[in-house]
Amino acid sequence: MSRSALVGNVTAMLEDAGFVVSDRCAIRPKSFDVAARRGEDLLLVKILGNIDAFNEATGHEMRRLGTYLGATPLVIGLRSRDEDLKPDVVYFRHGVPVFSPDTAYNLFIESVPPLIYAAPGGLYVNIDGDLLADEREDRDWSLGRLATELGVSRRTVSKYEDGMNASVEVAMALEELFDAPLTSPVDVLEGADDVHESEATPDDPEADPDDEQVVAVLTRAGYRVHPTVRSPFKAVSREADDDEKVVLTGHSKLTKAAEKRARIMSSISRVTGTQSVYVVDRAKQDAVDGTALVERDELADLRNADDLKAVIRERSEREEAA
Repeated sequence: MSRSALVGNVTAMLEDAGFVVSDRCAIRPKSFDVAARRGEDLLLVKILGNIDAFNEATGHEMRRLGTYLGATPLVIGLRSRDEDLKPDVVYFRHGVPVFSPDTAYNLFIESVPPLIYAAPGGLYVNIDGDLLADEREDRDWSLGRLATELGVSRRTVSKYEDGMNASVEVAMALEELFDAPLTSPVDVLEGADDVHESEATPDDPEADPDDEQVVAVLTRAGYRVHPTVRSPFKAVSREADDDEKVVLTGHSKLTKAAEKRARIMSSISRVTGTQSVYVVDRAKQDAVDGTALVERDELADLRNADDLKAVIRERSEREEAA
């Protein structure tokens, strides 16, 4: 299957699951292919045939964007090396959860979350430690008795009851011993970090020297500016006193390529609930498909976040009315 067909199939599946999906980010370099929202769940999705193409720089950018936009970054792929991704298993690459289209279908269409995650050394599951302790005590088994049944140490059983995860083999043995489900699913949208100890959110990259003036003006206007390097926008700018007020910002000459970026920014903004603005040297129109165009000199005259928001709103509305 071609990557284009795979992107189309995954996008259709997300729409069938009730997600509103952005236009595809058909530009390079790009950290994600589509943004998708269903209710409070916001996803930034990278779609790959071979997940080995997912590198550290892209993973770091997706994690940063997830933090800035309140979104879950994830990769949907078919295989790693020459092996297909196992169904209902969550993998991790550079701190980002990865799973197959079948797993995505089960999660988003069937509402059946995966139970297994891959980590160094094999496949693991989340053990409900409280439930395990209750089952053991109901049978009047000591920690030592259960340890003997499992062929592990007493200390290991104690760790399971304290919340340590177990291999698939141990989990199966526990459920067979007690004839009861003792595992809990991997919460990809909320709790992936609970089963994957990764480093803190990577630091922002340096801003492009050509964007330093724009960054300075936005900062003066009351925004925290987070530069990007692999997105259709140059930065994610958040109001210093309200992190939920977010503007996607771009900057370049107004070329055909810039107009394409502005349209993608508009589509992403509609899905993520943000605003978008593109700074140009000279503008011949108010906006591009909802992304406000602001000339560089004009931007320098804006004194605060309210002024910028007003310009974005007015130009977007004028474009809609035209």
